[in-house]
Amino acid sequence: MKTTFLSLLLTGVFFSCETSHATEENSSSGVEETQATYKNPVIPYSLPDPTIIKANDGFFYLYATEDIRNTPIHRSRNLIDWEETGTAFTSDTRPAFEPKGGLWAPDINYIEGRYVLYYSMSVWGGEWTCGIGVAVADKPEGLFEDRGKLFRSNEIDVQNSIDPFYIEDNGEKYLFWGSFRGIYAIELAADGLSVKEGAEKKRIAGTAYEGVYIHKHGGYYYMFASVGSCCAGVKSTYTTVVGRSEALFGPYLDKEGKSMTDNHHEILIKGNDRFKGTGHNSEIVSDDEGADWMFYHAIDVSNPTGRVLMMDRVRWENGWPVVDGGVPSLSAKMPTFN
Repeated sequence: MKTTFLSLLLTGVFFSCETSHATEENSSSGVEETQATYKNPVIPYSLPDPTIIKANDGFFYLYATEDIRNTPIHRSRNLIDWEETGTAFTSDTRPAFEPKGGLWAPDINYIEGRYVLYYSMSVWGGEWTCGIGVAVADKPEGLFEDRGKLFRSNEIDVQNSIDPFYIEDNGEKYLFWGSFRGIYAIELAADGLSVKEGAEKKRIAGTAYEGVYIHKHGGYYYMFASVGSCCAGVKSTYTTVVGRSEALFGPYLDKEGKSMTDNHHEILIKGNDRFKGTGHNSEIVSDDEGADWMFYHAIDVSNPTGRVLMMDRVRWENGWPVVDGGVPSLSAKMPTFN
């Protein structure tokens, strides 16, 4: 069933935006200014492993691991007020290359004029039979047509082949993936729907990481990833980390020049008293003032059912991304959209 803005408001689910008063007065009028703020979690029900894209219709679309079956899709114009638009698949069209497998950690992209969704399919503990597949749609709200698996762990010889991330660089298309058994990359075919013939995988980072996302900024490639345990409730230790490189395939280094191939990194977001298990971040997106924002999931200690959707601003200081305080915000200034 689709959930509308109105129904969310009426049921109390849709409540993340509020207006608060700024502490400074307007210097010319002496009138106290108001400042729109939002609260975390942005969405208070379970939407793990978020991925986001700004579509041609002006909406942001967000997809997540299927705690809502068949890969939930939400959309928003301002990154704060979200409506559920449906799912990427139905029970009849969902991928099936892993019997009884779940659809985990999707990655949404716009390639060659269509929306392309990479996904993991796995059963818990099935680290040699899991794999990564791809689906396509003409519209970001789907439905998506499954094009089947790219590879399975036992076919590409990478244990726990989940958590795909797609990137284009210098006219070529690549897929990064991996979960605590090394992070790998491989070149894709021109349409992004298969592995390029003859391509060989490359190991990029060590065994501490999963949920990789790479963002280019200011002449560097930044590899964001998650370390620790994702799914132990309030005992989860998931933490978002980052390293940087001058080249797409690394080496990715921390501030001391130590490599992510040896599991060295900088911490971006860790838990606090309210939120635990802060990890598996989305793509970075910008508002109309050029401020950068990142989604991720966490366990809300006040209501520890599922992994709720979080968002924080990413600032750049001395060539490195930072989140204020290095922990989730409880309330912060909203993104700006005209």
